[in-house]
Order: sequence, then C-alpha cells, then structure tokens
Amino acid sequence: MASENEWSEKQENFTSPEVKVETPLRMVETAFLASTTSLIWFINFYFPVISPVLRIFFPVPIAWIYLRWGNRAAWMTAVVSGLLLSVLMGPIRSILFVMPFGFMGVLLGATWTRRVPWIVSISLSALLGTVGVFFRVWFLSILTGEDLWIYVINQVTDLIDWLFLILGILSTPSVLFIQIGAIAFVIFNNFLYLFLVHIASWLLLDRLGNPIPRPPQWIQVLMDYE
Repeated sequence: MASENEWSEKQENFTSPEVKVETPLRMVETAFLASTTSLIWFINFYFPVISPVLRIFFPVPIAWIYLRWGNRAAWMTAVVSGLLLSVLMGPIRSILFVMPFGFMGVLLGATWTRRVPWIVSISLSALLGTVGVFFRVWFLSILTGEDLWIYVINQVTDLIDWLFLILGILSTPSVLFIQIGAIAFVIFNNFLYLFLVHIASWLLLDRLGNPIPRPPQWIQVLMDYE
C-alpha cells in the first residue's frame, strides 16, 4: 500500500504543471540563446565595422541562461553554440569561440548567480580571457606554422618605443621588459573588456529581469543609475 502511494506521488510530481511548463521553456531558451550567441559571432566575423560593439556581447547570452536556468543549461548553450559555429564557419573558428568566450559565459553566470563582487568576477574572467589569448596564439601558430607571438612582441615593441620617445627616455627596452610588457598589455586589455561586459550586462539584464550584482557605488554615481 505504501509503495502504491509513493508511486502515485511520483506520478503527480512528474506530471505537475510546473514541470510541464519549465522543461520545454528551458529547452527553447537554451536553443534560442545558443543561436543568438552563434549569430553574434557570425555577424562579428563578416561585418568587422560593428565588431567593437558585438564583441562585448560574446559571453552575455550564455551568462544570461545561467542566471535563468543554472549550470547545466549554460553548458548546453555553450556546447550547442560551438556545434552551430562548427557547421556555419568550420571547427577552427568554433574552437576560437568556445575558448575563451564559451567558458567565459559560464564563468560569468556562475559568479553573478553567487552574487560575488565585480572585482572578483572581472578578475577571474580576465584571467580566463588572458589564457584564451595565449591559447589562440598557440593554436593559430600551429595551424599557420609561424610563431605569432613574435608578431605580438613586435607590436608591443613599437608601442614601448613610442612611449619611451614621448617620455624622453633615451634607451632601448630589454627583451625581458618587452615580454613583461606584452603580458601586461594582454591582461590590461582583458580587464578593460570584462569591465565593459559587466557594464553592458548590468544595464541590459536589469531590464530583462535577471539582474547581476550591483557595481561599486562610484560606478553607479558615474553612470547616474538608480
């Protein structure tokens, strides 16, 4: 008799209206945001004029699905986005999206769900983005048969030479100094990028009903946001 009651309770839970509604909705939103993520990357590649704006939103749909449906849905969105891009643009560009932006979306969603301060989520995501830059350089160097890090070093060398000229420093920077400068430049770029991602997500997701943690007070004052 007890087993029959347990079975009937399980049937009621399984067929409850909430389960019926939430499961399809989760699947539909996951598929929709995976398509949106792939479309943003696709448009960004073929229309570089609007690339600076679209680039901010690379990880946002995946982070948003994490806020709405949790860890599993976010990973599904990242995987499906990678598979769609593999079909649309080939596996190489798909890999370049997943690492780091697919992982970054999941990481941002996890930190925002746990309501950690901005400095923590920005630092962790910037670290992941820095690893992603070095992964991209390594991966493309293997594919092209050339050391693309030399290209990065040359760009940083020109920048440092220009700074030395502006500051009136009459010396040539050492190789070690240039290497450290290149790494610092990559880290700074990722910090700046993640700061902009947080600003855009704060303003956007607030209005969509899935707010992220509040920024520091000075940012709210600067943005005149209540």
